[in-house]
Amino acid sequence: MDCGVCAAAATGDFWVRMGGGGGGGGGFSHESEHDLAAMVSDFLENNGSSGGTDHSRYCSSDSDSGLCDLAHLAHNISYYKLSVDQYESDLLAVVNSLMLSMSGTDLHLVKSGPCNASCIRFSLVKLLRLSGYDAVVCSSKWQGNGKVPGGDHEYIDVVNYKASGGSERLIIDIDFRSHFEIARAVESYERLLSSLPVVYVGSTKKLKKFLQVMVEAARSSLKQNSMPLPPWRSLAYLQAKWHSSYERQLNPDKLKRTTSEHKQCIGHLKRLQSLVQSEAEVDRLLKPINSENNRRLKFEGRKHSPIRTV
Repeated sequence: MDCGVCAAAATGDFWVRMGGGGGGGGGFSHESEHDLAAMVSDFLENNGSSGGTDHSRYCSSDSDSGLCDLAHLAHNISYYKLSVDQYESDLLAVVNSLMLSMSGTDLHLVKSGPCNASCIRFSLVKLLRLSGYDAVVCSSKWQGNGKVPGGDHEYIDVVNYKASGGSERLIIDIDFRSHFEIARAVESYERLLSSLPVVYVGSTKKLKKFLQVMVEAARSSLKQNSMPLPPWRSLAYLQAKWHSSYERQLNPDKLKRTTSEHKQCIGHLKRLQSLVQSEAEVDRLLKPINSENNRRLKFEGRKHSPIRTV
């Protein structure tokens, strides 16, 4: 098996042992709850509710063909994670460090209705700006179009102003794995999900590559249980979250919140902090493998780069 596949599989196995698997639920995705509930209801009506499903045929293990499909996707995930420049790597380290430094007293209600971790995002943005980054919270919204349901999403972006005079927009999503959780996932999909970064930091171009891999993986996993890919896990719907028009917001008004809401957000923060800590431990254990993979990637990059004549 390819080294990248081995690294991804080892990472996933460690996550399962640490209890840090991404398929456990509890993540907040910032879509409208009403729209998402209607979407789920419509999907179940068209494809059969769980009450009509033969649970005895539910497959948690992989078929031979499914395992092969997901193995090459694990290699892609490993490659994308290692293909980062120094700025991205440094920013991710800063974001993870700031996330771990946050406490419940840092979280303030910033919107009416369900918080969906907005308080965590705005608190993180505040800390990033104090660290010298041009960071803001972005709110995207899109209308339904054909098979793509409408929705909204919230994330962070950081603008990197380069010495050459240009700039690059980087996306930060603090609960990246939650976007890819699916029902009745097979074991290799759970490992693949657990190999994703807890917090995504990178360009929209690289983000699209992650989305393409995970949609293909979800389709393969669901296919093994004779289940269709739901519309909220389609590539078009996932892309809409980060590629739709958006508004950048810096200083929201602080609102009063109930005790239950505050406890929920503190619980969400603690869950993310636990995942970030576990991920750091995985990275530490896999550092020799990742170092070798980095050298291999650099060599392949030079091997395939065009030859310049003098």
